[in-house]
Amino acid sequence: MLLPKLNFPEYEFKVTSSEGQSSKIFDIVRRKDVQLTPEEWVRQHLIHYLITEKKFPASLMAIEAKLKVNELMKRTDLVVYNNLLQPLLIAECKSPKVQITQKAFDQAARYNLTLDVKYFILTNGLQIYSCKLNHAEKKYDFLREIGDYSSII
Repeated sequence: MLLPKLNFPEYEFKVTSSEGQSSKIFDIVRRKDVQLTPEEWVRQHLIHYLITEKKFPASLMAIEAKLKVNELMKRTDLVVYNNLLQPLLIAECKSPKVQITQKAFDQAARYNLTLDVKYFILTNGLQIYSCKLNHAEKKYDFLREIGDYSSII
């Protein structure tokens, strides 16, 4: 699989492939190899970026966390918790081939109704949107960049 260059710093990933099987990438949060899909490629870049550049603790991250939205079970790509284990940030990762649309923002907003987070990130690896939720005005404010962990807790 040819993986595109994304708008994140370059990181060294442990990617393995066996004849007749799909490639796998080592996930440093789940501590295991996972199937390397275009969406996973984006998620792993975001995880490394948050940990390496923004000093987010890997121990406070959950991948594909289950949540209930309108009586349906859903999964969010990444949840970051504060030190009290309250959800602080959610991230939704899309394949680089998927355009970031209002529909994608609406999906993240629906997840927020359940988790009540302060921040969310939406990215396809080429476009990266970071937002702070303004609960009083029921809208999200776009941020210039993702803040360091210490600045958003």
